[in-house]
Amino acid sequence: MSSAPKNNIDQDFFGFLSHRDQLGSLQNFTGSRPSRAERMEMGRQLRKTVPRTSHAAWTPRADRADPVDILMAQNATRVQKLVPLRNARMLASPFTFLRGAAAVMAADLATTPATGLNVVACGDMHVANFGVFASAERKLIFAINDFDEVHPGPWEWDLKRLAASAAVAASDMGADRVGAEEAARAAVASWRERLRGYAEMPFLEVWYDEIDDRTILDAASPRLRTQIEAIFDKARAKGHIRSLDKLTEDVAGQHRLIEIAPVLVRETHREDGVPMAEVIDDVLRSYFHSLPDDRKRLMSRYRLVDVARKVVGVGSVGTSCWVAFLQGLDDDDPLFLQIKEAQRSVLAPYAPISLPYTHQGQRVVVGQRLTQGAPDIFLGWGDSTYGRQFYVRQLADMKGGARFGEGVTETLDGFASYCRLCGWALALAHAKSGDAAMMAGYVGKGDTLDEAIGRFALAYLEQTERDHDRFAAARRAGRISASLETVPPG
Repeated sequence: MSSAPKNNIDQDFFGFLSHRDQLGSLQNFTGSRPSRAERMEMGRQLRKTVPRTSHAAWTPRADRADPVDILMAQNATRVQKLVPLRNARMLASPFTFLRGAAAVMAADLATTPATGLNVVACGDMHVANFGVFASAERKLIFAINDFDEVHPGPWEWDLKRLAASAAVAASDMGADRVGAEEAARAAVASWRERLRGYAEMPFLEVWYDEIDDRTILDAASPRLRTQIEAIFDKARAKGHIRSLDKLTEDVAGQHRLIEIAPVLVRETHREDGVPMAEVIDDVLRSYFHSLPDDRKRLMSRYRLVDVARKVVGVGSVGTSCWVAFLQGLDDDDPLFLQIKEAQRSVLAPYAPISLPYTHQGQRVVVGQRLTQGAPDIFLGWGDSTYGRQFYVRQLADMKGGARFGEGVTETLDGFASYCRLCGWALALAHAKSGDAAMMAGYVGKGDTLDEAIGRFALAYLEQTERDHDRFAAARRAGRISASLETVPPG
C-alpha cells in the first residue's frame, strides 16, 4: 500500500487541522502560516509519494477478514431480537448490503492509499446518507444526515465509499458497468470542483456556507426542478404539528405514540422490570447537561409523555434507539426526539488519530457540529444507568430525502445529478473540517482523480456483489438468521 510519510499530528479531535511540520501549532496564534498558494503546492508535492492514479487500485488482501464474521461480531452488541431484521434488510440488494457493511468497508479502506491529509470523516458515506433538514432559521438545507460513524480520518475513505455507493446504487437501478462508473465519477468530479472553490474562499465564508433549497433549484436542470420541489414540499410538511397527527393517536383524551411494528414498538419495561419511561427520563436528564445554557432553558419547558423503540436504517438496526414524545405548553406544542445509541466508530480501529472523548455520543455531536453548517438546536448526548451512551436529536423537523427509483433519482440521468449534489455536500463538510487548499492542490483541476476513484468504485461494486452473495450463502447455511417479520415487544 502506498502512503504519505506520517506527519507529527496533534493527537486530539482537532489535531488533523495542524500538521506541525507544515502548518505550525494551533496554539501559536501569532505565528506565521503558509499562504493558500503554499499550502496548495504542499498538496501537489504529495502526488510524488501518493500518485493520484494509485487510488484506482482495489485488490482484496489474501488475509482479508470474512465480511460475515465482521458483521456477526457487530451483531453481538446489538439488541438480539432485532438482528434478523438487520440481516434481512441487508440481504435485500447489494446496495442495502453496502449500507449495512460500513465496518467491512472501513477495514478494506484502511489498506488503500492515503495522503495523510485528514478531515472529520463521516465514516459511513453513501448516497442514502444525505437529505434535507430545517436550519434554525427554518430554511431547508441539503447535507450529510448520518454521523454515527464520524471520526477524524483520511478524506479518501469518505470519497471512495461515496463513489462506491454511487456505483452500487446505479447498478441496482439497472445501470450497466459503464453507467455505474459514470455515477461514481460524477460524485468525485463534483467533490473535486467544489473543494477547489472552497479552497479559494476565506475560512469564515466556508464555515457559513450551506446548500439551501434556493441554491439547489438554481443548480438543477429545468427537467429536475419539479421533482426536487416535490421533495422540498414533502419535507416542509414534516414539522412537529404534522408529526403529531402521524405519530400519535388519542388514548383516553391524551396523545400517545402509535405502534407500527416492527418499526415503532412500545416497550413498557426493561428486561429487569425497570419501567422504560424511567430509563429514558434518566437519559434525558444526562442529555440536558450537554446542552448550551440557552437550549437548557428551552428544553426545561417540555415534559416526557411517551416513549417507544424505533428501528432505523439498515446498518443501525439493532442499536438501541427510541422516540421520545414530549409536550410543551399544550397539545399543539409537541417535540419529538430521537434517542440513539452511539457505539464506537467503525473507523476507530484504523484511524491515524485518537480521540480525547470516552463518550461516543459526544463524538457524534462534535463531529456533526464541525461538518454540518446548521446542526439541530437540540443536538446533545447523554448516558443511561445501564451503561449505554446516546446522542439526541429532533426526530421530525422538516426532514426528507430522495428515494432511489423515484423523484430526482427516477432516471439514471437524474441519479447522476443527485450524485453530484452529494459530492458537493461532502466537499463542504471536508472543507469545514480539513485543509481545503492542500487537498485541492493534491487533487488538481483535471479528471485524473475522477477516473482513478471511478475505477476503484467499479472494482468495489464487484466486491460488494461478492460479499452480498457470501452473506446470502451464510443465511442458507444457517450461520445467520434473517426475517422481516414483526419483532415481538419485550
